Amino acid sequence: MSRSEKAAKIRHVMETDGESVANSTLAKTERTNAILESFEPYEELREEARRIKEHAIETLPERIDELTEAVEENGGHVYLAQDAEDANRYIEGVMADRGAEHMVKSKSMTTEELELNDHLEAAGYEVTETDLGEFIIQHANEKPSHITGPAMHRSPADIAELFNDCFDLEEPLSADPEELTEFARERVGDRIRDADIGLTGANFVVTETGTICLVTNEGNARKTAVTPPTHVAVTGVEKLVPTVSDLQPFVELIAKTGTGQDLTSYLSFLTPPVETPSVDFDAGEYGPAEDRSFHLVLLDNGRMAMREDEQLRETLYCIRCGACSNTCANFQSTGGHAFGGETYSGGIGTGWEAGVHGLDSAADMNDLCTGCSRCVNKCPVKIDIPWINTVVRDRLNRSNEPDSFDFLVDGLTPDEESPGLDIQKRLFGNIETMAKLGSITPRISNAALGFGPVQTLLERFAGVDSRRQLPSLADETLVNWHAKRSNPNPNADREVVLYPDLYTNYFSPERGMAAVRVLESLGVSVRVPAVPESGRAPLSQGMIDTADKKASEVYAALAEHIDADRDIVVIEPSDLAMFRGDYERLLPERAAERMAESSYELFEYLYGLSENGYDLGSLPTADGETLTYHSHCQQRTLGLDAYTTAVLTELGYELSTTNVECCGMAGSFGYKSEYYELSMDVASRLDEQLPDGGTIVASGTSCGEQIAALTAEEIPHPITLLDPESR
Repeated sequence: MSRSEKAAKIRHVMETDGESVANSTLAKTERTNAILESFEPYEELREEARRIKEHAIETLPERIDELTEAVEENGGHVYLAQDAEDANRYIEGVMADRGAEHMVKSKSMTTEELELNDHLEAAGYEVTETDLGEFIIQHANEKPSHITGPAMHRSPADIAELFNDCFDLEEPLSADPEELTEFARERVGDRIRDADIGLTGANFVVTETGTICLVTNEGNARKTAVTPPTHVAVTGVEKLVPTVSDLQPFVELIAKTGTGQDLTSYLSFLTPPVETPSVDFDAGEYGPAEDRSFHLVLLDNGRMAMREDEQLRETLYCIRCGACSNTCANFQSTGGHAFGGETYSGGIGTGWEAGVHGLDSAADMNDLCTGCSRCVNKCPVKIDIPWINTVVRDRLNRSNEPDSFDFLVDGLTPDEESPGLDIQKRLFGNIETMAKLGSITPRISNAALGFGPVQTLLERFAGVDSRRQLPSLADETLVNWHAKRSNPNPNADREVVLYPDLYTNYFSPERGMAAVRVLESLGVSVRVPAVPESGRAPLSQGMIDTADKKASEVYAALAEHIDADRDIVVIEPSDLAMFRGDYERLLPERAAERMAESSYELFEYLYGLSENGYDLGSLPTADGETLTYHSHCQQRTLGLDAYTTAVLTELGYELSTTNVECCGMAGSFGYKSEYYELSMDVASRLDEQLPDGGTIVASGTSCGEQIAALTAEEIPHPITLLDPESR
């Protein structure tokens, strides 16, 4: 899909689905935040859930054998389907063997993956969805827009119009949600009583006993499983857990993270075939319990290969709660009809699409994950979703045909293993090289980038949106500025390295200068050595090999300082996120540990100095001056935003803070022409929280740029307020 086609698709989905999706996801996120803040065992249960999943996937062949034995001993049947065609053929065979004509289904993303409804209907069978959301989209002939809320994109008015068109009604339905729900409940109830076979998914399957756990808010799954005489359960092999007791952390977490509930309305544990008699509703008669039959269809469809894939294996830990989608700023604007593939959507959807449908199916949705990391703390199984998206992006880069304009940037990237990387990703992934070259003659470079024809070329060939104002190179880099200074604290007890991140060094050295002066005024000696870019830029473009090389270069440059017990102080939160998180993937274990243990966010460090007896009173203070502070998304994921708030409050500022998931800029994302409108739509939620006047500060580079675009005001880093030269 071309850039213009992507932009058009996103624009269309935002116009049709955006408002309803935003209302639903934002409400769920608010509820989730509230319940998790007061849920003390959250982290402990996440650790336990991940441990159980890791063990279950590691021992998956044994789990399948154990489950097969348990189900067959209970009187049921197990079928291990290799792919979608195999699973559909088996289920159709069950319909034929039972002389069935009509199947009712509860919600199942796995059957969406199979496209089971289409298969059965083409074979002449009738299929009715019983979940309200699935019932709606079945009649609308649409795909789910969310992993747990399939009709999230439709408003009550939309649904009323749909039902009025689809059903022959004496009186048209209104847009009252209760009326619509009651109407659907009556129709679905009739269909369940009429069905020959009931099909459910399974949130979890206990291999020791053959017990299926169904987690729902409507109760339809339980009716679907036990009302018709035949029950078919379809689930991926990744849903297996060893024992009933292993369900506890998942049952505690799935609703809290997914919908903000303590527990879902219905929690059903079935060990089928159940012993209750079957019912002939037409005749008003009960049939013998032995007439019941049960078939468990376990689906591979790429999952066993994912299990062997060190980078995609984590995807199999997913319990499909939908939390990553709810908390994703881009998903909040688009929903799964844009941020989705053939079946799966949202942040974790990329891994699923690549694993079960192939890389191409993940291509158009993958870049919608900006790596902001806001989903990381919400995942109940602690899946590193941004990393999975980065891995898929890297593989897509390698699978692309060479770009016809690669000659324009030959030599600018050391990532020689990715000949198919397009110009846009090469440009943004190698921005350090561009900055180095441009800083030789910064004024000429700035003039060239501001020249209309150059902007047109950048937009046409590299997709750099001309509606964005590119940052200007500074006349002097931070490293060069610092090299000319004398050390005012040569005998200081504490010496630090201020990491010269890419943006601070080349584009905004004033915030680095302020940081140096603040630290020095507190009696700390500061070094600013020439250190390479952290690798964040190439990593964001899926250039993992290049990021790996950058990480090694950064560690090599900083190792001697770490050896000398110098702390590494970092201004840009995304670079600190590299040092404390991503370097675990890129460096040897001990090197990554040393980087993480020695690195501090700037205000975290100032707070630590204050706690250790350094007097912040020597810094400029405010007398109740009002200030709006926007923290960087990765800074919040790391739990570091509170340090900026604490320091500024201590110095006398009356502070208000924003709480949106992301500003929408996300580094290079907001510069890309295909995503500009989405970026600004995300920014509109931030704009609602900004004051009409007064001072606004932001910790992140891209955050400041986005707020500047919204307010037409320059947005400083909060460290500039503390600069002794600002008195």
